[in-house]
Amino acid sequence: MAQTKTRRQSGAKPERGRGFIKHYLRTLELVLYTVRWSENAMLCSLVLWNAGPVAKKAHMDLSKLSEDFAGLVWGTPLIVLLFGTHLFLTWRTGFIQRFMGRAIKISFSKEKEGDGDVTQFGALMTALAATIGAGNIAGVATAVTTGGPGAVFWMWLTGVFGIATKYGEAVLAVKYRVQNPDGTFAGGPMYVLERGMGQKWLGVVFAVLTAFAAVGIGNMYQANMVVGLLNEHVKPASTEVLKWSAGLVMAALTAASILGGVKSIARWCSVLVPVMAVGYVVGCLLILGKNVTLIPGAISEILTSAFDGTAVAGGLLGGVVKAGIKRGLFSNESGLGSAPIVAAAAQTRNPIRQALVSATGTFWDTVVICLMTGLVLVTSGHYKEGLQGPALMNAAFSELSTVGPIILIFGLATFVFSTILGWSYYGERALEYLFGQKAIKPYRILWVVLVVVGSVQPASVIINFSDAANGLMAIPNLIALIALSGVIAAETRAHKDEFK
Repeated sequence: MAQTKTRRQSGAKPERGRGFIKHYLRTLELVLYTVRWSENAMLCSLVLWNAGPVAKKAHMDLSKLSEDFAGLVWGTPLIVLLFGTHLFLTWRTGFIQRFMGRAIKISFSKEKEGDGDVTQFGALMTALAATIGAGNIAGVATAVTTGGPGAVFWMWLTGVFGIATKYGEAVLAVKYRVQNPDGTFAGGPMYVLERGMGQKWLGVVFAVLTAFAAVGIGNMYQANMVVGLLNEHVKPASTEVLKWSAGLVMAALTAASILGGVKSIARWCSVLVPVMAVGYVVGCLLILGKNVTLIPGAISEILTSAFDGTAVAGGLLGGVVKAGIKRGLFSNESGLGSAPIVAAAAQTRNPIRQALVSATGTFWDTVVICLMTGLVLVTSGHYKEGLQGPALMNAAFSELSTVGPIILIFGLATFVFSTILGWSYYGERALEYLFGQKAIKPYRILWVVLVVVGSVQPASVIINFSDAANGLMAIPNLIALIALSGVIAAETRAHKDEFK
């Protein structure tokens, strides 16, 4: 039986390690304070740098400031920390990736196996709904544009090692989850930090960052992307009419999905996610079938450029390596702490079974879908023409004339909309942790309203700061993963029969 407690019992003493763990936690705390002071100093410098000339004009460019801040957060230190944790947990779990076949088999089970709100399949589909998004298409195009074909390899490799981190997150989420008075379950990094490490203040920090990230990148940015996609391909007579129409339709669909809670979201995602993922992959296979003779050359080019001299030039992380790893991390969200929030609601008899199921999310997201997108872009060869971002995507998918653009529109629209559904649950659980269950209904109504707001107004400042909050979520989450890696390893050994 998965280890759960009601909120009245949630004051249980946190796990205690040996002496070296205590010293390790003190060191981590010192590092966190150092990072916090460093970030504050860097941010102050950034503010002063940008505010100097602006102050003379009595106006601060918040949009530029927020963009610079997001770039600062998603810089090399965070990328190294995330990828390093992937490698560490791969070793700590005994290379858990080798059990992906078993994990995929378990993930397709729709039967109730234990306590929880939704089936393991439903929890996986909800997590995939939030994870599979614009990053799987637009993000890959950005990686290829900035880093060349070799970035596809590093993006794929990030997914392979990220499986271990996604597994570890789910183990802890299920182990330290709690049961609410109404019988529903709640969990995620905030509960792990509070109940596993005794650091409630870090749990509060994580919840605040999650709630803010959800509003921007999980809602308004996604809604705005759908409108932008429709505006580019539909060519409406009135852009304003399109914005409001699309916004209201998305808001209505969102309301129908989320107002019923996680069970309703899981039902919708269990239908939407398989259809959109399979449809997109089949479309990619059709394009690759047309360019089948170019595939060997494309693979050779990806591998060659991933390891040539320019790949590791230019500092700690070269352009190719950094572009691939960054986009991979952003795409699969392993280590950011979002997916384990819904993993904690799964009906499972022990933490390991749900952890295996959760780990398949990174496999499907990056190892499969991002790789398919990368092969389509590289085999097209249009990146050599200097095309970037949306232009590169449109040119690559136009290889199939009429069908290609339809595949692209279908993929982006469904991927983006599903992200709105998945992230609504993450934000809901974060607010519940902060303010209790009384905050849930007002939050759901606000979420629906913000879909319309995001459709008609880009709100770049909010989106940029939300992007930064999404990156900062990783810091408390990674502290918990590293500090409690012994718990992850112990649970894995205790349930070794699940791997047979």
